[in-house]
Amino acid sequence: MAQPRVLILRAPGTNCDVETAYAFERAGARAERLHVNQVLAEPGRLSDFQILCLPGGFSYGDDVAAGRILGNQLRHHLAARIAEFKADGKLILGICNGFQILIKSGVLLEHAPAETAPATLTWNDSGKFEARWVHLKVTSSKSIFFSGIESMYLPVAHAEGKFVTRDPEVLASLERNGQLVLRYTSTAQNDGAKVPGSASGTTSIDKVAYPENPNGSLADVAGICDVSGRVCGLMPHPERHVQRTQHPHWTRGDDPLETVGDGLRVFRNAVRYFL
Repeated sequence: MAQPRVLILRAPGTNCDVETAYAFERAGARAERLHVNQVLAEPGRLSDFQILCLPGGFSYGDDVAAGRILGNQLRHHLAARIAEFKADGKLILGICNGFQILIKSGVLLEHAPAETAPATLTWNDSGKFEARWVHLKVTSSKSIFFSGIESMYLPVAHAEGKFVTRDPEVLASLERNGQLVLRYTSTAQNDGAKVPGSASGTTSIDKVAYPENPNGSLADVAGICDVSGRVCGLMPHPERHVQRTQHPHWTRGDDPLETVGDGLRVFRNAVRYFL
């Protein structure tokens, strides 16, 4: 397949769909933005695409909880179609609000409706909306989206981004399975400098403090994937750093020949998967 098709699913309040479509197109895909009502009216349209992406924003104004309403729509009206989508070996990505939706719909971490969700995203420890750039480290090779990536510098913009699990065993299980794929880190850790509790400094996942961990997520988790590695959610916004001029310090960069932003690699990995 020369050019995979991407469905950017939007709802009232979604505000990152245009930028996300642009990022996928820069990576070589063909993106189409559809309102959730269009997909609910014609669920079969999902089969026309190879990648499903839920972008950032404030779907339905986050009036009940971040991602809750659209997550319920997916669970109650599109669950079978999305299950087919996953079974066909396709990719699903949730960014920020999209991550919240994937978690609360059960698409990312599957569980029966009557069961307590194994994990969720809740209010930041700071008690406020956090908009800042953060250093990130890829700590597992399981996810298709982060293949070949070691670290990134991306912006976050959320009020409910703290990743928590139902109990310590859920967190331990996700860790064992390699599903905790992306973590907030400090500049020192990203540079490979030795930090307390680390033998080499290059593989450390020591707890980092606010504001490097902008929300207080357990184990500094910024992104996770499902057991297949083909469904992934992350709080940072890769679509907001696809060009070097989007970097806050781009005029002071050490490498003037660097022409793309860190986030573009995420979208290129998704496209490369189908080539």
